[in-house]
Amino acid sequence: MELENKTIIITGASSGIGKAAAMLFAREGANLVLGARRAPELEAVTVEIKANGGRATFIAGDVTDAAYSVALVELASAEFGGLDGAFNNAGTMGENCPIPDMTVENWHAVMETNLTSAFLSAKAQIPALQKRGGGSIVFTSSFVGYTNGGLPGMGAYAASKAGLIGLTQSMATQHAVENIRINSLLPGGTRTPMLGDDPDAEAFISNLHPLKRIGRPEEIAQAALFLLSDRSTFMTGSPMIVDGAMSVRLL
Repeated sequence: MELENKTIIITGASSGIGKAAAMLFAREGANLVLGARRAPELEAVTVEIKANGGRATFIAGDVTDAAYSVALVELASAEFGGLDGAFNNAGTMGENCPIPDMTVENWHAVMETNLTSAFLSAKAQIPALQKRGGGSIVFTSSFVGYTNGGLPGMGAYAASKAGLIGLTQSMATQHAVENIRINSLLPGGTRTPMLGDDPDAEAFISNLHPLKRIGRPEEIAQAALFLLSDRSTFMTGSPMIVDGAMSVRLL
C-alpha cells in the first residue's frame, strides 16, 4: 500500500497511462481525484475503482483552463481533506509535420496543453501541498523533450516537453526546502490512444526501441507510483526516463 491514505490528483485519467495509474494507485490505497475532458470515460474509471473497493471521485474539464486546476484541488480538499500529490499526465501530440507547414493554431494548442497546463496545475497544487507540509508532483514529459535525436515533424511536441522538464527543475529547487518534490516522467513509445491503431506504425516504433517493443501503460504507471511514494524521498528535479532505452539509442 505505497499510497495508503494519500490523496492524489491524476489528469488524463480517462484512458492510457492516466487510467492505468488510477487503477494502480487505487490498489495502493490512494484517495483519487480524477480529471480529463471526457466525463463518461472518467465516470466509468471511477465506478470501476469503487467496485474494487477503492476511493475515487472525478470532475471533467480542460487542463488549459486555470479554473479547472483550482477545481481539482478544491475537490481533493472537499472529499478527502487535502492534497498529497499529483500526476499531471494530460497531453497532446498535435500535428506531425515540418515547422514551415505547421499552423500557428497547432503550435499554441500543443504548448497550452503540454506546458501551460503544467504551470496552471502547479499554481493550484503547490499551495495545497504547502498546507499539507509537503508532497510530490509528477509531470509526464517525454524522451522527445530530452534527447529526441531530431525526430522529424515533432517540433511543437518536443519544444513543449523540453520546456516541461525545465519548468519542473526550476520548481523543484524552489520548493525543495518545503518538502515538496517535483519530478518529470519521460516515457518512450507507449500503447495508448495517442499512438493510434496502425499496426505497421506500431511495428516501426517498436523497432526503434532497443527492447524491440513499446511500453505498456501499466509500466509507466509503476514509475509514476515510485515518484509519488515514499520510496523516492531523495528525488526531486529528476527527468526519470522510462523509454526502453530509446533515448540511449538516440544519444
